[in-house]
Amino acid sequence: MNNRGASLTGEHEKRRGRRRSKTIARKQMMRERKTMSIDPELLRLAEQERPRTRRECLQKGRPCLFVSCKHHLYLDVNPDTGSIKLNFPDKEVWELRETCALDVAGRGGLTLEEVGEILNLTRERIRQVEAAGLKKLLENNDEQELKDLLA
Repeated sequence: MNNRGASLTGEHEKRRGRRRSKTIARKQMMRERKTMSIDPELLRLAEQERPRTRRECLQKGRPCLFVSCKHHLYLDVNPDTGSIKLNFPDKEVWELRETCALDVAGRGGLTLEEVGEILNLTRERIRQVEAAGLKKLLENNDEQELKDLLA
């Protein structure tokens, strides 16, 4: 892609208010860790006991600061490579409106656009993920059981 195409994409993202996610390789994280100084306040927060059940999680305040939780929306960890994908590279955890996928799912009734805004993805990508998930459910479960669940 030429520079003009790249700038058009950047302008489009600015208009939509969305910045693409950023992936950080494991090697890069290790190099940066050597030069990083640890903020005592962050260390104190990290030492808090992480909730072990959904009930304990609901009792904690929001935004949730436990980014290591698999339901947290701030980052994703690739289990194969160990790389981290920052879903919101231009924001800090406490700046997110929503931080827990379970909170979002519990509300239900959201449009593809609303879910896309929460997850920093396009409406089309949300539709693709939804279709893939439903297909996987159909392949692994009884079709009538799935229809009962969705009804």
